[in-house]
Amino acid sequence: MTTPARREARRVLEIEAAAIRSLADSLDGGFDTAVALLHGTTGRVVVTGIGKSGIVGQKIAATLASTGTPAFFLHPAEAIHGDLGMILAGDVVLALSHSGETEEVVALLPHVRRRGAKLVALTGRRASTLGKEADAVVEAAIREEACPLNLAPTASTAAQLALGDALAMALSVEKGFRPEDFAALHPGGKLGKRFLRVSDLMHAGSDVPLVPLDAPMKDVVYEMSKKRLGITGVVDGDGRLAGVVSDGDLRRLLEREGEKAWSADAAFAMNRTPKTIAAGAFATEALRLMEEKKITSLFIVDGDGRPGGIVHLHDLWGVESI
Repeated sequence: MTTPARREARRVLEIEAAAIRSLADSLDGGFDTAVALLHGTTGRVVVTGIGKSGIVGQKIAATLASTGTPAFFLHPAEAIHGDLGMILAGDVVLALSHSGETEEVVALLPHVRRRGAKLVALTGRRASTLGKEADAVVEAAIREEACPLNLAPTASTAAQLALGDALAMALSVEKGFRPEDFAALHPGGKLGKRFLRVSDLMHAGSDVPLVPLDAPMKDVVYEMSKKRLGITGVVDGDGRLAGVVSDGDLRRLLEREGEKAWSADAAFAMNRTPKTIAAGAFATEALRLMEEKKITSLFIVDGDGRPGGIVHLHDLWGVESI
């Protein structure tokens, strides 16, 4: 049985969903002009708005910045009380106001022009003061708010937020924003790690466990213990990776040879077909390969087969497969 609370929630969601769906059909040349202005700016995107529109504006600024467009939020009241210096010639101001008549936003408009910045309006009324002053208008008109009193900003802010996302995504496509660009701007947490390169995570230099082909077994074990990765690479006279000796390889050698294993050398004990990966590969590719081959380490080799690093499964914790 549907409860009154769920009936109200459904009504709100349907109104907001309808408002957003209608935006797709109302997109016009103003949206194209706005994207062109944002793409062509030699400065930053300064997002401004007050009240609920201001809160939405902060999110839009953050989304723009995270997808390769330098952007920040400027409170309109703070702007006309000393923060106008944050707007520079060449910037584009993206101003949010559902009515287009918000006093603090309208008061800012002549100063935007004086500072030499362009103006994009995200408003529900193209014929408003804000809309008339703008170089481009992205219209976010709605039929009604989802508030039962038709007062609290609900559908209007949902529309602003959706159009802000649309602007940011269209702009990122226009700029050719790539996964590696995203990774550079999101170095922390799982989101960043899934786009990291192997070279960002690998152990390098003296931390790479390596022994020569003729290394006695005691040296092999010492190198594995010292570097604490459970494996060592075996290199030939030219420094190329000839094989690897893992904990598992040692265990199988002891089971097969018994005490004779301790008189063997690295060449005798090694796996001659090690799995390797390039330094430029995504960390997610390294994780996929480890899971597929049921191994815990990968050596990173250059075009000549010389090892330049090693990545362990532990280094990839937090990386999610794509």
